[in-house]
Amino acid sequence: MFEPKIVAFFCTWCTYTAADLAGTARMQYAPNARVIRVMCSGRIDPQFVLDAFRKGADGVLLGGCHPGDCHYQEGNYKALRRYHLLQQLLKQMGIEKERLRLEWISASEGDKVKQVIDEMTETLRKLGPLTIMENTQETLVQAASIS
Repeated sequence: MFEPKIVAFFCTWCTYTAADLAGTARMQYAPNARVIRVMCSGRIDPQFVLDAFRKGADGVLLGGCHPGDCHYQEGNYKALRRYHLLQQLLKQMGIEKERLRLEWISASEGDKVKQVIDEMTETLRKLGPLTIMENTQETLVQAASIS
């Protein structure tokens, strides 16, 4: 059975802390996500997302503080703008929109981390592995070098 690979970029103050809470509470969730901690969701460069897809991720999950609760004031709004830009770019490349997901998860929402990772894993199982055609691969490389 196909098991998707998810790269998860989590804000250190909220979503990463929630993932840590889920772990210490021994919540069982799909082991498909590899978490990368960033200081703020606003620091997630679109190149990171494109590189994750280029290097074999079947999906990318972005997690940050709820709007209005960002430790860096407006970082999550910056992440939201980049998310919408990436959605359009991936659509043009023929990559399904469900492969990229943005979630606002506060530090106390360990159960939401579990729910989101489980849902995304199930969605990606239904979609199957990401197959990037040669021209899409080149486009990803070019787009990653521009951003």
